[in-house]
Amino acid sequence: MEVRKADLSDLPDLIEFTVEEAREAEDVVKVPETLERGISAALNDSSIATYWVLVDENDCPCGNVSAVQEWSDWNAGYYWWIQSMYIKPEFRGQGLMAKLINAVEEEMSRQGGLELRIYVHKNNAIAKRAYEKIGFNDSNYKMMSLPVS
Repeated sequence: MEVRKADLSDLPDLIEFTVEEAREAEDVVKVPETLERGISAALNDSSIATYWVLVDENDCPCGNVSAVQEWSDWNAGYYWWIQSMYIKPEFRGQGLMAKLINAVEEEMSRQGGLELRIYVHKNNAIAKRAYEKIGFNDSNYKMMSLPVS
């Protein structure tokens, strides 16, 4: 298995993976047409987000990760955030998530990023354990949101 940057040819797989990620992580249904607009925008403009795919020996996508950047005026640099992460069930438990995270870390380091962060749904115990296993820790920050009406 290898990790490579995603391109527009990966769009159908990325949509499928994101639908499944949303269902598994938060038990929500995402509209594929909206995902297509969002993911394709990022594939066409890396300032929105960057996607990587985990591929088998035939270059068939088996998982993905995407990351976005957040500017810090306090530290004059970018924090990188894992935006999405998915591995097909039959490929889980093989240490492949670490390969995906490593691809993001390498790019973040190359660009001088400050720190890699991730959001995890508060009820997603499986994901929390997986992220902790590869070195993520609880943050000193609590995420809050203000819905736009």
